[in-house]
This record gives sequence, structure tokens and C-alpha cells, in this order.
Amino acid sequence: MSEGPAKKKQKPFATEVEEKVAWKRKKAESKEKKRRWKEAKVIKQLEKQNQAKVEEQKKQQQCQEEEQKAKGRLHTVSIALPGSVLDNAQSPELRTYLAGQIARACAVFCVDEVVIFDEKGENTTTVEGEFKGVGRKGQACVQLARILQFLECPQYLRKAFFPKHHDLQFAGLLNPLDAPHHMRIDEVVEFREGVVLDRPSKEGTGSFVNCGMRKEVQIDKQLQPGLRVTVRLQKNQNTESRVYKGVVVAPHVPRTEGGMYWGYSVRLASCLSAVMTECPFKDGYDLTIGTSEKGRDADQTSLPPFRHMLVVFGGLQGLEASVDVDPNLEVTDPSVLFDLYLNTCSGQGSRTIRTEEAILISLSLLRQKIATVLPDQAKS
Repeated sequence: MSEGPAKKKQKPFATEVEEKVAWKRKKAESKEKKRRWKEAKVIKQLEKQNQAKVEEQKKQQQCQEEEQKAKGRLHTVSIALPGSVLDNAQSPELRTYLAGQIARACAVFCVDEVVIFDEKGENTTTVEGEFKGVGRKGQACVQLARILQFLECPQYLRKAFFPKHHDLQFAGLLNPLDAPHHMRIDEVVEFREGVVLDRPSKEGTGSFVNCGMRKEVQIDKQLQPGLRVTVRLQKNQNTESRVYKGVVVAPHVPRTEGGMYWGYSVRLASCLSAVMTECPFKDGYDLTIGTSEKGRDADQTSLPPFRHMLVVFGGLQGLEASVDVDPNLEVTDPSVLFDLYLNTCSGQGSRTIRTEEAILISLSLLRQKIATVLPDQAKS
């Protein structure tokens, strides 16, 4: 009985086994091919999606850059005037008020640079160091420069940069500029002016900056304490953090990228010719304008396109006096020094126009002409 079942369970032939194995192998290979094909298809789809995302991000970045370029203001306006204009004031209080009028005019008409040149041979080129202060006369260039710098500086930074000084005795009574970079403590903006603090920070982290906010700002670089810096604040700040985060940028970035007026810089020149030869811009001023009652009628004159414009004002005796005392100039006619020599107030009713009045009149007239030459940038 035990031999019967054993006979029924006979092993298959070798050929049948080989065929079965081959069929299973073929089936497994076809499954593997199908799986690989599906994987390749999924990978291609993912690659297409990633490429689409990258292209979309590039387009968005290009759009943002174009918007920034369109929004930014690339041209600059500089003015130059002699420090001797303060000698026309009869007291220290009036000298200070006169400087305040000039600062207000510069802020209202978005002047980017103020150059104060010497026409009396004082040869002053810096406001650094200790000065005894001035009364009615003397060191006018230095006093004018110091007051202009004081008014341009945001209020929360003045204690760090301007110690008590005789020249600033009455500066606290002047009208504030209220320029865009004079921020309120809770004002949320992209850029802020600050001073680097003398406070230790961890290795690999940046310095701390006082930007006039309720919290200090930690920047991306280690800088020398006491420096004035322009900071671009991060858009998404952690409200629970003890400090804000920001990046140091060049002072011109708020103007060139954000289209904001960011105050003026003050430069001292030893003479009229040094105003142009010591220009801080790489290619110099491409449009220079002299103002005089002997010039052409400004109403009948149009401006050429420009990148950096300089408008020069004379003192009590006009630009002729500045040319006469300049050791580097051999000409006697100031009109040959400028691209345009204009009379910005033709038909004046007074024999003389004071320099602070000439600044307001000239910049008001030139503002319309700048808007005509650079319409897109003038709007910003």
C-alpha cells in the first residue's frame, strides 16, 4: 500500500522544470522593465516640475529686479556753496538759523551732496578735531558743515556722533529736516541708519547696531564700534528673538534700489576748483551748472540727460570772487568752468539775491527740468 502513493508523486521532467524557470524569469524581467519604465516616467515628471519651478523663480526674480531698477533713483543732485555765506549773519544765532535754512532746502529738493568750498584762503578740508567755535566771523566753512551734518543725522544717533560743541549751541532750536531716514521708533521699514555698538558678540556672528528701534539689530559683519552704517532689515523677523537681524549695505542702496531720499553727504573743498576735481563719483559730474545774474535765462534753457549734476552758488560777491582767489584757476570768467551758466531768477525785483534764497529758487526751477529729462526717476 505504501508504494502506490509514492509512484503518483513522480518528479516532473527536466525540460518542464527549465521551461517553468525560464517563464518565471521572463515574467520577473518584464515586471522589472515595467517598474523601471514607471520610475523613469515619474522622474521625468518631477524634473519637468522642478524645471518649471526654477523658471518661475527666475522670472519672479527678474521681475523683482526690474521693479527695483524702475523704482530706484540712479541720478544724483549736488550743490556747492562757499562757507562765507554765514558771514552775512549778524550773530551766532542767525548764523545757525541760516545754516538750518540751507539744510531744509537740501532736504526738500532731495539734494544728495553738499559741498562747502573756501573762498577766503582758510584751507579747511575737514570738520574733525577740536575747534574753539565761532562768533560772528571765522571758520565759517567748518561751522556750516558741522550744522548741516548735525541736522542730516537721525535724532537717535546724534549723541553718538556729535559731542557738545560751541558751533552746535543753537542747533537744537532749528527746524528738523524730518527726512525719510529719520525713522520713528516703531516704524517698520526696509532700511535704517545705525551706529555699531561696542558690545561683544559670538565668533562667526556680526556686530550689534543701534538703529533707533526697541531692539538692537545684529548685522552680518564684524565692524569697528562707532561707525555709522546703513542696514537692510530682514523681512520676516522673529518677534520672540532678543535682537533683529539685518545686513549692512552701501549708503546709496536705499536711493538706487528703493527710490528713497536718504539724506545728503557733506564735503569740504579748499577752493572752487577742488569742488570738481575731488568729486566722489567715479566718472565725475557729467553736468555742471553755475548760477549768476549774468548767466543765460534758465527759463529758456533745457537740461541734457545726466547721471551726476552739480549746481554751484556764489557767495556775497558772486562766483567771480571765488574764481579770483582760486590758485588753480587762470581764467577770470567763471562761465567757462561750467556746462551751463544760468540766471535762475531773471527780472528780479531786488538788487541782490541771498545764497539761501538762490538755492530755493534754483532747485525749484531745476526740479521741473529734471522731471522732463528723467521722468521715470523723478517720480521716485
